Amino acid sequence: MAEQSSVTLQPVDAVEVTILVDNVMDALLPSTPQVRRATLHWDSFEHPPLLAEHGFAALLTVEQAGRRTSVLYDTGMGPQTLVHNMDVLGVDPADLRAIVLSHGHTDHHGGLHGLLARLGPRRLPLILHPDSWRDRKAVFPGGAELHLPAPGRADLEREGVEIIERRDPSLLLDGQVLVTGQIERVTPFERGMPGHFARTADGAWEADPWIWDDQALVVNVRDQGLVVLSACSHAGIVNVLRYARHLTGVATIQGVIGGLHLSGGVFEPIIPDTVAALTELAPALIVPGHCTGWKAQHALARALPDAYVQTCVGTRIRFG
Repeated sequence: MAEQSSVTLQPVDAVEVTILVDNVMDALLPSTPQVRRATLHWDSFEHPPLLAEHGFAALLTVEQAGRRTSVLYDTGMGPQTLVHNMDVLGVDPADLRAIVLSHGHTDHHGGLHGLLARLGPRRLPLILHPDSWRDRKAVFPGGAELHLPAPGRADLEREGVEIIERRDPSLLLDGQVLVTGQIERVTPFERGMPGHFARTADGAWEADPWIWDDQALVVNVRDQGLVVLSACSHAGIVNVLRYARHLTGVATIQGVIGGLHLSGGVFEPIIPDTVAALTELAPALIVPGHCTGWKAQHALARALPDAYVQTCVGTRIRFG
């Protein structure tokens, strides 16, 4: 069943998602025809390995009429992790058409400078929400505080990127990739991130639980449905998927890939509601990673055994 759409997302013949940075690396995970792991060779363990860290980055490649074009979604945390893994996997940064930041947290933009140093000045488009520039911190129940510095705008401009700030939805690659922009929050149980703060113009800290800059990527695979990348899902993954369906008018969810932010005592209580809603949305494939958390991973694997795929750095997932 179709929904009313507000954007025209052009369908593509196929889409391939490559996990470039994630929390997990497992060289022994098996491949399937749709999910290919990094290839093992005779001397694989004698060369630099793929690196895992608390960060996320994915390469989104769309195929249309025999032509392949790619955008990068997030850049991980470490300054060199992304470019290292791209080298190991044989991914050429020069092939990128654009970079999209899911939000302004450090574990999603930390690899930008290493990537841009490799590329040199290219006026590569960098798409982000205006709130991504806010300096932030997280305060945990035990009292520990974690600084989450924003990307440096002046540094990025010196490195030659073309900064594009958008709150509303936008389209890339001739209308084939949707950047959701700010996501509507409609579910009763996805209530943002308690203990999250942003610095005001006068230097004070104010509560910032909603993290409005959280945005996802969406592709419509012809005759199959939507593939949705959501790096941290601070908007709530159910809100993300419902908004993707609302924007595109396409009801079928073919794939969900990325972090669902269900880790830790603050978020674990909403795991049952999230899993129940995802079961109703019935994605054909779900690859939860990064900040999803082991309890949510187990719950999703039990509820959606035919759809669930273990994430891993170097994994390539193909649709279409």
